[in-house]
Amino acid sequence: MPKVDIDGTAIAYEIHGDAGRPWVITPGGRFSKDTPGVRELAQTLAARGQRVVIWDRPNTGESDVRFTGASESEMQADVLAGLLRALDCTPAVIVGGSGGARVSLLTAARHPDVADALAMLWISGGIYGLMVLGVHYCGESIRAAWQEGMEGVVALPEWAEVLERNPSNRERFLALDRKEFIARLERWMLVYCPDAGATVPGIADDECAALALPTLVFRSGESDPHHTRATSERVAALIPGSRLVEPPWGDTEWMERGIAAREGGGLFARWPLLAPQLLEFADAGLSS
Repeated sequence: MPKVDIDGTAIAYEIHGDAGRPWVITPGGRFSKDTPGVRELAQTLAARGQRVVIWDRPNTGESDVRFTGASESEMQADVLAGLLRALDCTPAVIVGGSGGARVSLLTAARHPDVADALAMLWISGGIYGLMVLGVHYCGESIRAAWQEGMEGVVALPEWAEVLERNPSNRERFLALDRKEFIARLERWMLVYCPDAGATVPGIADDECAALALPTLVFRSGESDPHHTRATSERVAALIPGSRLVEPPWGDTEWMERGIAAREGGGLFARWPLLAPQLLEFADAGLSS
């Protein structure tokens, strides 16, 4: 698997398609590019003449772990911008879902030179959804570091994949100062506290309102407590000229995919269904 060094962090990636408009796809959670649906969406777009990057963010898959920046999403956004520049894939159509939507939005806002257009689905939000995220991403690692030191952190199931697929990550973890690690993750955790002026954690609403690029927002399901419909509608309203569209599935898609994931399927398995709307959006938005 090819890797490229971005500011001292090795990032694993793949490129699908030899030519055409550049795209990049970012999944959510700490899921890798190998999660069902991600590569398949890239291949579907590539078959339509696009050049598509999929990648392992820092702290996922085969890439290095990295604990810098005001938030994990901000750090990953800065790395994504560096990756697109290194691969000569700018400006790109930046696509992301769930945590990947947040990374995509931050990338477009912080690095407008790398973004040609932006498409997001399953944008995390709402009081319950955000509080769950803070605990999910940071809570157990903070507890383990307090009680057992960095040896306890590397024993956590949530870091098993990045240690198995990139064994050098173990030494990166163990080299971290326990107190500094706790302080960093507490800072990352704080970003998820609901803020009336920041619909999406880590980016103020006025920064969203200043974006000037074609943007597509897929409306979240009414039944989804983690990516509330109100959040998707609010983000679409904030970004000038953005398009709010219905996704190619029913209201309970997120819950259904969660059940499927527990049975060995993938949260993003049906992402290839997004391809027709994404292509239509890019063709219309970037040719005008």
